[in-house]
Amino acid sequence: EISPHLPAPKNVEVYSYNFQSWLRWSPVLVENGSVLYTAHYKTVYYKEWTEMGCSQTPQTQCEFPPELRRRRRWTIELRVRAELGGLASAWALSPSFVAEANTSLGPPRVSSVSASPGSLLLVLRPPFSPEPGDVLRFLVSYWANSSTATEQKLIEGETLFQIENLEESTLYCFSIQVQLKIFSGDFLRGQPSTPECHRTALS
Repeated sequence: EISPHLPAPKNVEVYSYNFQSWLRWSPVLVENGSVLYTAHYKTVYYKEWTEMGCSQTPQTQCEFPPELRRRRRWTIELRVRAELGGLASAWALSPSFVAEANTSLGPPRVSSVSASPGSLLLVLRPPFSPEPGDVLRFLVSYWANSSTATEQKLIEGETLFQIENLEESTLYCFSIQVQLKIFSGDFLRGQPSTPECHRTALS
């Protein structure tokens, strides 16, 4: 029974980081009893609402099920309602969500750094598991520790990168950002990594 006295959840939104996504909302507060929540989703292709795997949960968030996590380009609509005993609130809807456009990408990881007199060899890892056909590139910014000028190089597809033409026995710092090509042809840009510093070797 839809109750006018049981308010619908507010601040319904999708939080998405590195393609891991959750539907979140503010708790509904009542004087007596514990409020539970049920969440559904639907896509522009399949118009029927489907349970997300969060039915009558006390939590105020619901993780996307595996079948949604694999659909980065789908437009997804989500809704949640509050339930108390036999009563239910009206449904509250989130804004439409497309993972490829709306997720936040974290910084890439640097697995290892090998120093030689004139270069630093970096092994990079993207912050998420790439899917077949993904076009990735890394923006590498680097500078001598005593300078403020930054040099930048853009590398496509490679996770092994050498910063060359460096002075020997000199401390260099670098920061890296991942960029993912999306359906529109634009690049989804991730957060830059925390600067990391390494000294080149002495010949």
